Formats: sequence, C-alpha cells, structure tokens
Amino acid sequence: MPRRGGVAKKDGPESGEDSDEYRKRRDRNNQAVKRSRVKSKQKTQETVHRVNKLKEENTILEERVKTLTKELGFLKELFLAHASNSVDKSKFSDVDLQKLVEDTSTPGGSNT
Repeated sequence: MPRRGGVAKKDGPESGEDSDEYRKRRDRNNQAVKRSRVKSKQKTQETVHRVNKLKEENTILEERVKTLTKELGFLKELFLAHASNSVDKSKFSDVDLQKLVEDTSTPGGSNT
C-alpha cells in the first residue's frame, strides 16, 4: 500500500523504510530538528529576558527624568526668586527671565 501524500516506495531491499541508509537519514534529520527547536527556544528566551531587562531600565530612566524635571523646575524657581530679590540686578541683566520661565514648562527646555 503506497504512503499517503508521499512518493510511492521503490521495490527492493535498499529502498525500504527498514534500510540502514534510510534510518541514518531519519536519525540525522530527527537530531537536526531537535537542535533547531532547542536553538529556537533558547533564542526566544533570550529575547524575552532582554525585553524584560529593557522594560526595567526604561522604568528607571522614566523615574530619573521625572526627578530631574522636578529638580530643574525647583532650581529655576529658586534662581528667579533670587534674581528678583537681588540687590545688584545688573548681574542678571543679560538673562532673559521670561524665556527661562517659559522653558520650564516643557521637558527638554524648549517650547519649539
């Protein structure tokens, strides 16, 4: 009886499924498939690990940005308070205080 969906077997002792050559090819193929699956699984695990590590790093960096943004706002307010109360206002004559206040409102320091 011929195999389904495959090529019909040739008659003879060397062409059957029980031949040594056929078994060796099947064994080699089975081993190759196992190696391929292990390699694929390992690559997937490494990718998942890298994604998780990058997510953690991103969270840490986002928190750092928030902290630095708050610190920048505080320092600008402190500077503006000091500049407006300074006895010697000529020190700050070159500073555009309005632009400095506007820059505080956007992350990155620019309104453009």
